[in-house]
Parts: sequence; C-alpha cells; structure tokens
Amino acid sequence: MAKTDTLYIRIEPKLKKEVEETLDDLGMNIADAVTIFFKQIVMTESIPFPIRKVKLNTETVKVIEDAEKGINLSKGYTDLDEMWNDLEKEE
Repeated sequence: MAKTDTLYIRIEPKLKKEVEETLDDLGMNIADAVTIFFKQIVMTESIPFPIRKVKLNTETVKVIEDAEKGINLSKGYTDLDEMWNDLEKEE
C-alpha cells in the first residue's frame, strides 16, 4: 500500500499565493495544512470549524466593492490643522 496518495485540486491563484505566504510564516506548506485539516475531520467527524455566511452592512459592502475597483475614497493630508478640522466635523 502506498505511503502517500496524491490529491489534485483547483484553486484561485491569488488565494493559493496568500495561503502559501501565511503557511510559510507558520513553517508549513499546503500539504502539511491539508493533512492537519483532514486529521481534524477524522478526529471530530465534522468540519473542525464553524462555517458561516458573513453578514456585512451596506456601507462595508460598498467599501469592499470600491476597493476591488481600485477606488480609494480616503483623503490624504499635508496639513495637520486641516486633518484635525475634518476629524472634529465627524464627531
């Protein structure tokens, strides 16, 4: 019997890169993470974490959409007095 088996999956390249970077910081690779995940499935006989749909308010959804489109609504400041005046208006 084979000591290991091969698993082929398709995943978005951007997500894969982000996962690899995070796992690298943890000293792991994708195969290690998948093995841990699978072992937890066997041990708990379930998905080992809650799966929930995130509820976002309309303002958050708009900001996310704008960010994905590259729209930056942040205002930059070169004058501290102007920044403090704007911050005081928001209160």
